[in-house]
This record gives sequence, structure tokens and C-alpha cells, in this order.
Amino acid sequence: MNIIVCAKQVVDISEMKIDPSTKKPILEGVPQKVNDIDKNALEEAIKIKEKIGGKIIVLTIGPSDAKERIKELLAMGADEGILVNPPDNKDYHVVASLLASAIKKIGQYDLILCGEASVDLFSGQIGPHLAGLLNIPQITYAQKIDAEKDKITADRNMGDKAVTTESTYPVLVTVTKEINEPRLPSLMQILGAASKPINEWPGDSLGADTKSLVDTVELKGVPMERKNVVYKDDIDESIGKLVESLIKEGVLR
Repeated sequence: MNIIVCAKQVVDISEMKIDPSTKKPILEGVPQKVNDIDKNALEEAIKIKEKIGGKIIVLTIGPSDAKERIKELLAMGADEGILVNPPDNKDYHVVASLLASAIKKIGQYDLILCGEASVDLFSGQIGPHLAGLLNIPQITYAQKIDAEKDKITADRNMGDKAVTTESTYPVLVTVTKEINEPRLPSLMQILGAASKPINEWPGDSLGADTKSLVDTVELKGVPMERKNVVYKDDIDESIGKLVESLIKEGVLR
């Protein structure tokens, strides 16, 4: 089983702050990390490899410093990393096109695993877009996977119900965070990751369509101003006033 896991380097949104004057996010100096749900995708790949054997390649679109994030995934259990450098202006189409071209260069594969979305933008577009470019089946929002040598079965989280879907290979599967708990690598695995290969490919060498179709005009944080209303009356009377205020604001009906 040849498995490709698509992983993204993202900013640690828990460390991100908003400039109160411009309402824009302050990204300078914010630490980078592996997208959380992509670690779930890798964990699932490792479980499949442990069950039926194979090789796991981690594929990332990002700058050269993303190698440090790839090393984390190699320590978890991936066998090889590939980093593709994108142009400065990139949208979902450019990223998906680079991923598709890189996968075609890799050659033989059976299964592509992605997180359902990235924690920074959470669009959920890359997996389906990539499957379309590769012209292969896709299974989205998988909360449980059972992989066999000739087919894969997944339970898809559709909100109030789960749908069981089956596919032959090759296939792309996006997973939810609920599918598993990613393992923590041991010290020996972290040290051993240094000997695993990471190949860096310039994006313009793959022949991908790197023309952005979407222009980002502005990026602002959601204002979170508080009214700081304090009720100091009797508890029952305060609760009544609070409920009246919430109804007046449209929070309650």
C-alpha cells in the first residue's frame, strides 16, 4: 500500500492576536505547527501500514522552514517527506494544482489521506479539489476507516447521521478529528527521523497551474467588544434583567 498524506504548516491560532486599531491578525512572530487534523490523517495512515504494510509519504506545500514540521511527521511514523515551494500568491486552486502535479511526479499510489480542513482557514476545499484534478474517487469526512488490500470502507460524518461508503483504489479520503488520537513519538523516533529523506521541489518545476483565481482583498478579525454590564441586584431580579437584555439583543427569543 502506497499512501500519501497531505499535510499543511499553519500558524498556531491559539497564539495569534488581533491588532485592536486595524482589526487585522498579527502574524509576525506567531509559531508554526502541523495542522491538527492532518496529524489525524497521518495516524490513520500509520494504522493502515501496520495492518497491511506499505510506505507513507508526507507531502507539504510551503516554504523551506516547513521541513521542521515534516520532521515531526517523520518522527510519528512517515517514511519520507516531500516539500513543494509555492509562489508568493497562492489560493486553493494553486495549492491543489501543486499537490496534484507532485503526486503525479511521485507516481504510483493507492491512497491519499488529508485532514477535512485546516485550522487556519477551515474551507475543506483542498481534498475534493485535489481528487477532481487527479480524476479519482473521494470519500470525505471519514470518522472511521477500514482499509483492506483491494478496497477501503469509511463511515462518513454527515451531521445527524453516518453514511458508510466503499471504494476501490486509488482513492482520496479526508478524515475528521474524531477518527483517532495521534500518537506522540518517542525520543528514539524523534532522533531517527533525522535519517529519513525530505525532498524539496521548486513549485515552478512541476508544470502546475500556479495562477491564482482568487484575490484576497483584506483579512480582519471578528470584533469581540463586550458591554461589561454588571447586575448587582438580588439574584432572581438580576436573572430577570439579564434575560430581558438578551431578548432585546436578539440572543434569546
